[in-house]
Amino acid sequence: MNVTINAKELRASLPEVVEKVRRGARFTVLYRSRPAFQVVPMDAAPMVKGDLEKDSLYRAKAVGRSTDGRRAEDHDSLLYGK
Repeated sequence: MNVTINAKELRASLPEVVEKVRRGARFTVLYRSRPAFQVVPMDAAPMVKGDLEKDSLYRAKAVGRSTDGRRAEDHDSLLYGK
C-alpha cells in the first residue's frame, strides 16, 4: 500500500505513520506539492521507479503562493485525488 501525504500531515501524524510503516505501508511525502521522499519499512524490497523526467507534474515549475485562497492540502487533493 502506497499512501501520498504532504509534509505537514507527516509532522502532525508521525506516530500513526510509523505504526502503519511497521505494518508494511509506504508513504510518498509531498513537499510544496511535489514528491520529495518516501517512508518505507526497513526490510522493504525496492520499488520499481518510473522515469521522473517523463512525468509532467514532476517537471512542472513551482507555482509559488496560491492566489485562489486554497491551502497546499487543497491543491494536493486536486492533483492526487486524496
